[in-house]
Amino acid sequence: MTFSDHVLVWHKKNARRDLPWQQAVTPYRVWVSEVMLQQTQVATVTDYFERFMARFPTVRRLAAAELDEVLALWSGLGYYARARNLHKAAGIIHARYDDRFPDTFDAVHSLPGIGRSTAGAILALAFGQRHAILDGNVKRVLTRHHAIAGWPGETAVSNRLWAIAEAHTPHRRIAQYTQAMMDLGATVCTRTRPACPHCPLRESCLAHANGEQERFPTKRPKKTLPVRVTIFVMVMHQDKHGRFLLLEKRPATGIWGGLWSFPECAPEADLDAWCVERFGSAPNSVAHLPPFRHTFTHFHLDIRPVLVAWGETQRQEFPYIMISARETIWYPLDGETSMKGGAVSELPLLGLAAPVERLLGELSRMERRV
Repeated sequence: MTFSDHVLVWHKKNARRDLPWQQAVTPYRVWVSEVMLQQTQVATVTDYFERFMARFPTVRRLAAAELDEVLALWSGLGYYARARNLHKAAGIIHARYDDRFPDTFDAVHSLPGIGRSTAGAILALAFGQRHAILDGNVKRVLTRHHAIAGWPGETAVSNRLWAIAEAHTPHRRIAQYTQAMMDLGATVCTRTRPACPHCPLRESCLAHANGEQERFPTKRPKKTLPVRVTIFVMVMHQDKHGRFLLLEKRPATGIWGGLWSFPECAPEADLDAWCVERFGSAPNSVAHLPPFRHTFTHFHLDIRPVLVAWGETQRQEFPYIMISARETIWYPLDGETSMKGGAVSELPLLGLAAPVERLLGELSRMERRV
């Protein structure tokens, strides 16, 4: 039996068949699931996928949606460029392909946010086309089976793995094989304590033969992440409608691109002077909340939250002033109405940066205890 034969026999008995994107399979559903599953575990993705499909069941609906709405449903899933790329790609599919997901590798690979492996997975799972894949799970299976040393992110190692993946990909039952390889890496050939006795490839696995399963794949070379510091200026307003915090929409590019966050002040700046420049006057009260660290792929961000408020006279007119050139909104700590330009309205769906969502929740609970 060949490599792929062993994998397919195992898959027939052990396949995961109850995942939501495996039901009523369409290219669109496969595409969304594959993007969500990039660097994210199945258990985390499941609920997000179901909510996303309920809101955007078709490419047309996704293309017509506001980016804020898309980002709101993505909040907490991380790597927000994926959501922005999904929305942008949906617009391309709507305009260029009349809402029909393309079925050629070059067309799929050219869409925003779709790399070589993701394009191959979509075409294999949705159309049964023969394309190799090389996601994290498959890299782990192949590096162990062939005892390939070196970090898979290195060009030479990656090229070798692609050649092996291509050689092992069968010419039949492509969708089953593709799903089987992802399942095998996710459920058996796991990062730590792999379940080798249950692996269909154990007899030919070089890492298993040498008792070196956890040596592969070679870990990424360690490097010290730089640390950046920012101050979240949490501007509070209170009136007859309740308590509100000022949020502003971040630029479309950069960290948390397109999401809503608190205004940020440089740590070396004088807070009173910064508030005078931004809001016209210094706050009457300043409360420093516990700092915390949020880690990105390439750096740590140390966040120092500061809660500021103005006196009653100033506060009465505060929501009506022009805060900045950026789009802003007053987010409610209690209730479901927001203020924009002084007008009270139903709170729209907002994509919130994870630390912002955390702080809003903490403040909301604190206010309820008072």
